[in-house]
Amino acid sequence: MPPTASPQQLRQSFRRLSKCYHPDTTTLPAPVAEQAFQQLQRAYAVLSDPQARQLYDERLRLMRALPALPRSAPVSLRRALSGGEWFALLLLALALVLSLVLGIGVAWARGAEMMRWPSWWTELHPAPMLQDGASPGTGMVASSPSATQMADADHVPSP
Repeated sequence: MPPTASPQQLRQSFRRLSKCYHPDTTTLPAPVAEQAFQQLQRAYAVLSDPQARQLYDERLRLMRALPALPRSAPVSLRRALSGGEWFALLLLALALVLSLVLGIGVAWARGAEMMRWPSWWTELHPAPMLQDGASPGTGMVASSPSATQMADADHVPSP
């Protein structure tokens, strides 16, 4: 509406637009129609009140009088972490390290294997076994139970 619109023109425009945006008479989705109708009601409330309309018109004149602000890069919303946030991160890191040490320590105390080749690895890359149970060139002892049992079976106590 132009700033010189009469109250009758405002009312006619409001009635015409309210038929377009009222949730009961529009084809728009209900949430969109409700929001648009509420905005229309707020605009009509401001423009139909002479004092509120005068304030609104003054603000429009001031905004048009101001030079256009140059568009710059968006301002970063990052900020420095507070002391409490650093403390929480420190506690989180300590909890992570402690849980890893505790898990590895419990596994080691129970005698669990620390490194075990996946079952599919030995199927893809079969390595010939030496008599003492070591793979050639690796210096590692095979991790199968049969190799351990064979080593115990070969050891016979002397008389």
